[in-house]
Amino acid sequence: MSALRGAFCPADYDSFSPGDGSLMNPQRWLQAVCCLVIALSTLAVVGNASAAWKEKVLYSFQGGSDGYQPAGGVVFDKAGNLYGVNSWGGSGGCPDPGCGTVFELSPPTQKGGAWTETTIYAFQSVLGNVKDGFTPAGSVIMDQAGNLYGTTSLGGNGPCILLGSATGCGIVYKLSPPKQKGGQWTETILHNFQSGTDGYFPWGDLAFDKNSNLYGATQFGGGKGTTCNQFYGGTCGTVFKLSPPSKKKGKWKEDILHSFAGVAKNQQSGDGAIPNGGLILDSQGAVYGTTQFGGYQKGVCNPGGCGTALQLSPPTQKGGSWAETLLHEFNADSNEAQPGTGMTFDGNGYLYGTTVASVFRLKPPVTKSGKWN
Repeated sequence: MSALRGAFCPADYDSFSPGDGSLMNPQRWLQAVCCLVIALSTLAVVGNASAAWKEKVLYSFQGGSDGYQPAGGVVFDKAGNLYGVNSWGGSGGCPDPGCGTVFELSPPTQKGGAWTETTIYAFQSVLGNVKDGFTPAGSVIMDQAGNLYGTTSLGGNGPCILLGSATGCGIVYKLSPPKQKGGQWTETILHNFQSGTDGYFPWGDLAFDKNSNLYGATQFGGGKGTTCNQFYGGTCGTVFKLSPPSKKKGKWKEDILHSFAGVAKNQQSGDGAIPNGGLILDSQGAVYGTTQFGGYQKGVCNPGGCGTALQLSPPTQKGGSWAETLLHEFNADSNEAQPGTGMTFDGNGYLYGTTVASVFRLKPPVTKSGKWN
């Protein structure tokens, strides 16, 4: 696993620290943090407004076959079960610490009882013989039928090779619930990333639109940029769309909505670089997200640019291109550099998110040609 850390992190990885103002690429946390104990919390307000919120640990991962280091949040099903993923662990074919898992937490049958953890899927990829995915870097989302959808950052049949080992370029997967209680969940690989103009190393949660299309981001690939990853020519990532097949047993179709170019050398402004995933959509089908780097280079940001918040608008004509608008270019001198997650809307159309050192809000423009601020 140390080889993977070296492949996805800058050469000065060990010089970074959480308190020095530099955002470590999230993959660094995957490699640096050992067995993480999750506190999935049930929160309740007690009595009056000044009462404290109460935390209850529902399950503590043990770091073995049950997995460890949860990636992202959790989702509920209609019965109150929780679903999420672990980046490592499980009983799959990877060398220690395992390929990662998808888990279910079921509520107690009696008041005060314990929640029950079940590993519903353990990824099976093996270095040098890659088929399944491994190392999820985002949680799962659920459709109305109870199917789960997610990504793994590595694995699949793509041609990516790191330090002499075939690792695959990542996958998008679907897990279908068993037809009978106690049965096995079924994995279907919806897309194998291939690098090149396609993306690789998918990151963050997926998102649905009203037509059941899936949207996500890859941190690298796309064929543009020269500053983002020394192992693959610097390509700076993509936003992609996967459309479900029109016929049963057909294939999902991938479209690259945008390939990021990053900051051009000696320029103060540019496109975003290394998207965070966790995309959201508005009622008109526009896609919103953030990039860790790229954009405006004011102050010290590594590897170039302080990050962006962006909008991708669907084409006005069939077959047209999606249009990117940079809503905001972050600025290290204003202590707002390098967003590390996606964003969320409030009821008034404001966007909220976080950077390495701040929480930000973006206000929509008053006029169609106005700016977000």
